[in-house]
Amino acid sequence: MKHDELFALLRRRGVLWPSAEIYGGAQGLYDYGPLGAALKRRLEEAWSAWFLGLSPDYHRIEPAEILPEAVVRASGHLENFTDPEVTCEACHAAFRADTLLEKVRPEGIDGLSSAQIGEILRAQQLRCPSCGSPELSVPRPFNLMFGLDFGPTGKERAYLQPETAQASYLAFARMWDVGRHRLPLGIAVIGKAYRNEIAPRQVLFRMRAFTQAELQIFFDPESFPVPFDRVRAERLPVLRVGPRSRGEESPEVVSAEELVRTGGLPEFYVYHLAETVRFYRDVLGYPAEAIRLFEKSESERAFYNKIQFDVEVHLESLGGYKELGAVHYRGDYDLGRHSEGSGRDLSVHPTGRPPLRPNVLELTFGVDRNLWALADLHLGKDGERTRWKLPAFLAPVAVGVFPLIEKDHGSFARALAHDLRAAGIPAQYDDASSIGKRYARMDEAGTPFCVTVDGATIADGPEQGTVTLRARDSRAQERVPAAALAARLRPFLVPPLPPGA
Repeated sequence: MKHDELFALLRRRGVLWPSAEIYGGAQGLYDYGPLGAALKRRLEEAWSAWFLGLSPDYHRIEPAEILPEAVVRASGHLENFTDPEVTCEACHAAFRADTLLEKVRPEGIDGLSSAQIGEILRAQQLRCPSCGSPELSVPRPFNLMFGLDFGPTGKERAYLQPETAQASYLAFARMWDVGRHRLPLGIAVIGKAYRNEIAPRQVLFRMRAFTQAELQIFFDPESFPVPFDRVRAERLPVLRVGPRSRGEESPEVVSAEELVRTGGLPEFYVYHLAETVRFYRDVLGYPAEAIRLFEKSESERAFYNKIQFDVEVHLESLGGYKELGAVHYRGDYDLGRHSEGSGRDLSVHPTGRPPLRPNVLELTFGVDRNLWALADLHLGKDGERTRWKLPAFLAPVAVGVFPLIEKDHGSFARALAHDLRAAGIPAQYDDASSIGKRYARMDEAGTPFCVTVDGATIADGPEQGTVTLRARDSRAQERVPAAALAARLRPFLVPPLPPGA
């Protein structure tokens, strides 16, 4: 489905729409409607179940979203959290340099200086996309953080967090004290991040306020035991730096064991990389052939990373592979910078070990981006009908409840929908138009099951009455006791855990 067509459908169904829409919308900001908000919650729950299920020592916290200036100064964000901005000298419109160059330089501009980017712009003789002028400025670093006056005097400075990761580093010392004084220790955050994007675009992919799910794993680099046998034979689609430099774009599928044995990657890194691929493929249902692990070179990866693989998925609506998450080996950069900035030594003393400053492995996941991917990959035409093939545990509405005839069967159906909701199963009552049209509405919303109450249900009574249960994907129908419906549906609505958890 094309980008505009997909967005129009999501907006019509109340999944999402531009923020402040009655004022023409606010660039880079979107609101979630009933279906979108519910899907987003389910996606966050599935992520938490999977990644916190990797270890009993991985925990989730909920931190503040405003950071004092000292924090972002120590973390390097004041200095390094920038994108190259190009301004049109004629109309004063501002653009990201990589966006202007993406068609003529698909390999990107990571690692290039402003002067080098400027030379490429001049060589390509690019014009302003807004007014057509050739007068484009030399790129300058533009800091993406939102600054705030903090406190009543306005003399203190703070920033909206540009990433959720910093909260975990700030919480590490406290979590060490309240925990079991052992490594590895995982701290997860699901929360808002704020970036003053130069040119927001592609709906949920370049926003100024968005949700990240991130797990920071603090570990001893000399000893990070993982159950590698669990993933040893896992086939991983990797596109490494070497093949990329030769112009290759398709990943090579290799085993996790091979990535360690001949690929030069540590077991702990490949283990978490494999579990990440399993989440995208087996939990979210992304086709294996659409996923690739894109290795960043030293000049391309973030300044704090020793190893970086982005998880990219091919999305038709956006014309190719797009980054949806990543696995970063950050070394001891973060705790080192915050030790220096705060004046507090963040080294720890594991039982029986000398003091050490933990390294960090970061698993990061774009919640909004993956919501869009779930629509791109699972929402489409099925003959004359539109169907959203969401995994059942992600569906905003788990079951639609219909009376065959509202006058005769409505009371029973409404009571059944109420009982299902009371049992923790998201149910929606619907009596508008024909049964076929009700099925179509639910299919489009991703609802995996529909239930119809009819004359036989009423005749048999509330204890013995059966209803027609219809499955979205197979369209198979069967009679099921209404009283047993909650127990029948509940197993389908629980997010999966990793094998062996």
